Amino acid sequence: MQPKPLAQPRQILRVYFTISGLYTLSASLIWGVNTLFLLAAGLTIFQVFVVNTFFSVGMMLFEIPTGLLADTRGRRASFLLSTITLAAGTLGYVFGAQPPGNVPVLSLMSIVMGLGFTFYSGAVEAWLVDALKAAGFAGGLDPVFARGGFVSGAAMLAGTVGGGLLGEIHLAIPYVLRAALLLLLFGLAYFSLHDLGYRPRAITLSAVPREMQALARSSLQVGWATPGLRWLMLMGLIQNGFLYWGFYAWPPYFLNLLGREAVWVSGVVAALISLATMAGNAWVERLARLCGKRTTLLLWSAAVSAIALVGVGIVNSFWPAVSLFLVAMAAQGVGTPVRQAYLHQLVASEQRAAITSFDSMLANVGGIVGQTGLGYVAQAGSIAAGYVIGGAATALAVPALFGLRRLRQAADWLTGQTGKPSACAAQGLPAISSLDTLQPNE
Repeated sequence: MQPKPLAQPRQILRVYFTISGLYTLSASLIWGVNTLFLLAAGLTIFQVFVVNTFFSVGMMLFEIPTGLLADTRGRRASFLLSTITLAAGTLGYVFGAQPPGNVPVLSLMSIVMGLGFTFYSGAVEAWLVDALKAAGFAGGLDPVFARGGFVSGAAMLAGTVGGGLLGEIHLAIPYVLRAALLLLLFGLAYFSLHDLGYRPRAITLSAVPREMQALARSSLQVGWATPGLRWLMLMGLIQNGFLYWGFYAWPPYFLNLLGREAVWVSGVVAALISLATMAGNAWVERLARLCGKRTTLLLWSAAVSAIALVGVGIVNSFWPAVSLFLVAMAAQGVGTPVRQAYLHQLVASEQRAAITSFDSMLANVGGIVGQTGLGYVAQAGSIAAGYVIGGAATALAVPALFGLRRLRQAADWLTGQTGKPSACAAQGLPAISSLDTLQPNE
């Protein structure tokens, strides 16, 4: 007999923060050491990014099918499959990295891990938004996502530091521990995560191709064909084209600038990145109280991030490069939850998981192009050149955000952390509850 589904916003938020925090903790154990792990297995820097590119390929290929599963069988089923698939892919990754590293096996396991993450992407966010709406939550989504980012940042802090310290003993240990934590998380989610505010529906195997075709058409019609969503997705595509590469490029780059092969330093830097992201998350709530638009925060976030990332490749010194990278991550910490809240306000409940999966798919298209192109730049030239070129490319998100701003959508206006209208609304300007669903063309 399964426990009674949650019905109180506080309980829903507690489960969301716990699930997302533990998931991030398990995933982040390898984030600070992954590039070093592959280099130690005998791969070149270009091969490292080829393997990482296949992770993005896996996510791109499976976003729509797993989005269909989340929108039919339910968000809970999708998350449970994520933990099992990611654990299996992680253990296979360790097997493929036995020296000399087997690039085809590592690439295949990267695709499997990409599949694991697609079961997660969109599904948990969709579960949260629908469950809160069903429970009568009156607050805004911006602070909720920001607080979730803060919790995930704290988990990433613990995971990356722990992964770096364990990597000093043996670089494979963080991977094995990650798989074990994911299996424990499966058990926790099985008993605590229940679909609320959304009713799963049965689907036969023969109906899958037809449903996928309809879902892809719906994603294009509601997602890419809707001006507000299109600009948000274009922003994600541009920024992730670099960020997917930049996150895995910094460990060897920073250690080279430091002049020491110390794995624990990567763990410390990864921890600082977590703190910077958490600081950005913490500022969202304060900024949301001020009179302003979401596009204002997104524009500042994109501009500051682009300038700082270009600086990472120019300064040619350890601490200045690390500091600029932290500035970029803090800016992303502000922009990410604001973008999440904006996107969710433009999507109806029955399409929420599919559209967020489609958004993630486009981001991974950018990641494939960015990791392949900038991986070649790093091999033929230098990682520093990759930061300059990639950082400059992210500045293209700024024109996309001006296009979004010109739409003058009601969802652009920020609300305070209590869900009450901001000072702008008090002056007669439009403001809405963050859980009110707008029609796509409004």
